[in-house]
Amino acid sequence: MATTMALLLSGCGLMAADDDKGATVQGTITIGFVNGGTTEFHTCLQKAVEDVGHSNFARIRTAESRQDAATELSNIEDMIARKVDALIVQTVNAQALKADVAKARSAGIPIFFTSVAPDDTSHILGAVVVDLKKVGRLDAGWIQKDAAGRHVQVGVVAGAPGAASDLLVGGFTTALPGNAQVVANQPGMFDPAKARTVAANMIEAHPDLDYAFVANEEMAFSVRKAFDAAGAKDVKIVTVNGTDEGLAALKDGRFSATVSNSAADTGELAVTNAIDLLRGRKAEKIAKTPAELITKANADTAPLYCQADGY
Repeated sequence: MATTMALLLSGCGLMAADDDKGATVQGTITIGFVNGGTTEFHTCLQKAVEDVGHSNFARIRTAESRQDAATELSNIEDMIARKVDALIVQTVNAQALKADVAKARSAGIPIFFTSVAPDDTSHILGAVVVDLKKVGRLDAGWIQKDAAGRHVQVGVVAGAPGAASDLLVGGFTTALPGNAQVVANQPGMFDPAKARTVAANMIEAHPDLDYAFVANEEMAFSVRKAFDAAGAKDVKIVTVNGTDEGLAALKDGRFSATVSNSAADTGELAVTNAIDLLRGRKAEKIAKTPAELITKANADTAPLYCQADGY
C-alpha cells in the first residue's frame, strides 16, 4: 500500500490554519467536497456538509468519485480549476489519499479529510476521523460476550478493499476471542446486490455459521435476506452505521448489534473545523467522530445518523 491510514488516536491538539498555508482566508469561503460513493453514509455525509456549509455562509461545490481513485483525483483537479478555497475529501482508498494530498499541495489548496487521514498530517488542513478499528472491536466484543466461550464460526462481508473497510475488518478480526473462528471473509464492495451473492455462497459453504460481521447496514439487510432464504435465520448479524432502518432491525431481531458512527456528526465537524482553520481560528485539527455499540437495549437513545430535512 502506497501509504497507510492513521486513526490518529493521539496528538489531536488545537491548531491554527497556517501550519501548511501561510495566509488565512477572508470573505466568503468556497469548499469543494469530493465524496467517495453513494451509499447511505456518503449521502448523509454530503447532506451534512452542504447544510452546515450553507448555515456558515460558505459555498459548497460537490463531486462524487464512484469508489474509483482515478475519478477522485480528476474531481480534485476539477475543484482546483474551479478555484475553491479548500477541499474536503471522503477518499476511496489509501493510494488515492496520497495522490490527493500531493495534488492539492502543489496547487496551494488546503485539503481536509473525513473518516481517515494520513500518518503524516503536516501537509493537510485537518480531518475528522472515525476510529474504524475501534468500531470493529466493538462488534467483536459483542460476539465475545454473546458466544460466552462456545466455539463459534464467524463470516465477514467486507466493503471495498482499501481504506475504511480494511481498517474496520482488521479491528474486528483481531479483537475476536480464540473461540471464534473466521471461516469466510469476502468483499461485498458496499453493494447490497453483491453482498447478497457473497452471503448466499457463504452460508452454502458454511451451513453451521453462527455470526456474520457486515461492513455496513445497507449490505447487512441483503445478507439477512440471503441467510433467511437459505433457512439460516439463526445467524446473528453485527454491523456498522446506526441508521434509522438499522435501529429498527435491531428492535425486530434482524440485526443483533451495530456501531453508531454518525455521518451527520462527521460532516458537521468537518465543515465547522475546516472553516475555523481557514479563518485562522483555533480548532481541533484532528477530531474524532464518536463510536458507540448499539443493541436492542439502547436503540432508542442512539445518536442521530443523518440530519433531518430543514437542518
